[in-house]
Amino acid sequence: MHFLTWILLGIFLLVLGPTVQGAPGQCPSLCHCHGDLQHVICDNVGLKKIPRVSEATQLVNLQRNNLGTIPTGSFSESKGLISLHMQHSQIREIESQAFKGLKKLAYLYLSNNKISSIKPGAFEDLTELTYLYLDGNQISQLAKGIFSPMINLFVLQLNDNKLRELQLGTFTGAKDLRWLHMSGNELTALQPGSLNEVENLALLHLDRNRLSTYPSAAMSKLRVVEELTLGWNPMKIIPDNAFQSFGRYMEKLHLDNMGLEKLSEGAFNGVTAIKLLYLDNNNLTSLPKGLRFTTITNITLSNNPWNCSCQLASLRRWMDSRQNATDAICASPSSQKGKQIRESTALRRCKIKAKQRPKKGPLH
Repeated sequence: MHFLTWILLGIFLLVLGPTVQGAPGQCPSLCHCHGDLQHVICDNVGLKKIPRVSEATQLVNLQRNNLGTIPTGSFSESKGLISLHMQHSQIREIESQAFKGLKKLAYLYLSNNKISSIKPGAFEDLTELTYLYLDGNQISQLAKGIFSPMINLFVLQLNDNKLRELQLGTFTGAKDLRWLHMSGNELTALQPGSLNEVENLALLHLDRNRLSTYPSAAMSKLRVVEELTLGWNPMKIIPDNAFQSFGRYMEKLHLDNMGLEKLSEGAFNGVTAIKLLYLDNNNLTSLPKGLRFTTITNITLSNNPWNCSCQLASLRRWMDSRQNATDAICASPSSQKGKQIRESTALRRCKIKAKQRPKKGPLH
């Protein structure tokens, strides 16, 4: 009888052992933990499955593992999580309700994986999420309303994916989003109204995409953009009123390396706060009269075929007022070719018309 008891006890421990190792209340196998399980660190330990962690745990680091998928309910017992790090973990898919129960999560890092599929409902319960990093993946499309639970989302990182189009309703619910990074995708179009739900964006990065025309209909409801990057998109023209809806807030504008041939005369209508303007490596010959230099502190102009005629007189005057201001080279007329704009003799003879003050009406 005594012998049989020991056999049964051995079988019990054998069955229970693996469960205990990964059970809530204990530090998962292969990981190390700090502060009564508040921080669970499983960085680069060869994990293939997401470990179970305590409800008391606030931070989990699962970087550099081989997880493959984030299954439904992966964190159902981890309701205290605030920060979750899953970068470089070979993740390909996020299943529906993968993060269900994480109602306190504020930081979610999923950068540099192989994510190509995010199932509808994947982000359910993430109402407190503030920072979401999905950059460096293979995402080609985003389902309508995929971010809808994220009513407190502030920063969304989607750089370096394979997004081809931004559809209407993508950002439904994420009304507090302020920083949207979509550089380095394959975007050819932003559908009209696709940014309407995030009208409070302060930073919008769209550089290194395939936009051939300025997405006026998508941008028209944006109100407070302070920084806009469009560099490395194959646009030829910036149209009238391109930045008007947010012009009094915009301080940084990147229009470099685009092959730009023309800035329409009204392109800068309403732009009154611009400080940094990047125009280098384009095919520009002139600047629009509506561009105000009064607020500009730095402008890049190199590698453009500038026509050094009186239409650049305002630029020349601005350069003269700043000792270290950027310079550029004249391409025409032939008499000025090769000269720096600052040294062009043709511009010295130009007169700038002073703005006429409105006539005073009769006194009453």
